[in-house]
Amino acid sequence: MPAVNWDEFLFFAINGLAGHAPARDQFFLYLGHFGTFYVPIALAICYWIWIDWREAVIGGATLAGVVGSIDFLGGQMKWFVERVRPCRALSQAMSLEPGGCGGMYSFPSNHAMNTVAAAAFLQVLYPKSGWVSWPLVGLVGFSRIYVGAHYVSDIVGSWIIGGLSGAFVAWLLLQWPQFRRRGLSPIVSTHADSSAP
Repeated sequence: MPAVNWDEFLFFAINGLAGHAPARDQFFLYLGHFGTFYVPIALAICYWIWIDWREAVIGGATLAGVVGSIDFLGGQMKWFVERVRPCRALSQAMSLEPGGCGGMYSFPSNHAMNTVAAAAFLQVLYPKSGWVSWPLVGLVGFSRIYVGAHYVSDIVGSWIIGGLSGAFVAWLLLQWPQFRRRGLSPIVSTHADSSAP
């Protein structure tokens, strides 16, 4: 069976759940709005500033740059790939998007790319953040298929592009000594004191 048929099969398995439970439909539509994340992002930034304002300013600006660049890249890639959205290409697809099916093209998913880029960036800098960020990445990706806007392969491909980009930029940031300046550890200090004449 051609791969495209498997993609459509998985799409219908998820999108077929739409339209049967209004509360569930609204939940997944809610996840698709970028404004949904303003409050938790603002709270996270406040906490970050409280812990280390200097690292928060540098890291926050870098993260904003990564997500903004990824979002721009995704918009350009759509016109290059020109893959028609499933809610436009498949007559049986259920579209929950307000005002219709949304834009013409589906690959990549900017929602999936942006959220995974942020999650990967934070995972590299703060590994404990993953228990919050990765479930959110999964829910957002699932929601884009659920509402009929993307194929499963759109989401997976977007996760790969966004995840590698976010992790790489965070890794580069950690290579910069001025980003995370720390004093000598007690072990290093003790060893240096004991070896002094």
